[in-house]
Amino acid sequence: MSATSIELPLFPFHLVLFPGTVLPLFIFEPRYRQMIADCIAEDKPFGIVLMKAESEPLNEEPYAIGTMAEIHNLRQQEDGCYHLMAVGVRRFRILSRHREKPYLSGLVEPYDDEMESEGELIRAVEQVRGLFETYLAMVLEATNEKEIETNLPSLPEELSHFIAYFLEIEDVRKQHYLELTSTLQRLREEIYVLRREIPFLRQILNKKLSDERAMLN
Repeated sequence: MSATSIELPLFPFHLVLFPGTVLPLFIFEPRYRQMIADCIAEDKPFGIVLMKAESEPLNEEPYAIGTMAEIHNLRQQEDGCYHLMAVGVRRFRILSRHREKPYLSGLVEPYDDEMESEGELIRAVEQVRGLFETYLAMVLEATNEKEIETNLPSLPEELSHFIAYFLEIEDVRKQHYLELTSTLQRLREEIYVLRREIPFLRQILNKKLSDERAMLN
């Protein structure tokens, strides 16, 4: 057992949460309503882990790496269900699991990125910031959403997590990013994805503009 290991309630979910990001949740299952009540009573976070595709109902199989989530903006309905914002704070690795309570719990330890060359990280951040800002603006335009002001994180690891959370990619790919222990590799892989996705989005927007012009004629 690690000296930094702790016992943590686990919430297998169909999304990947990253540190520094926020996930709105509606908790309605009795087992997870109990989990939230226990977290509030004990003033502790819970862990969000992506469930594997082969998982069975009431016996979900989670990936080993997840993210601790603090509970914010909690509201309980008259029927006992909860609305809350889960704020990702830190990644963890599951050491062992058990079902002594109605919900899954586990012994977990912190899971962090390794130290890397500051110069290489700065260069990667410079590339990825511009690409992601372009990507985000195009996604908003393609979905007819209003432009939003986004204050991107300044630290390389935080930025890499933020981008991974918002990229329109498969959950298993996001899980891969969550499990990486190299900020530089995560940023470089995101640069590759953004360079591939931006031309694709540009085609969609050009077609959308052409269709709108055709409708006016």
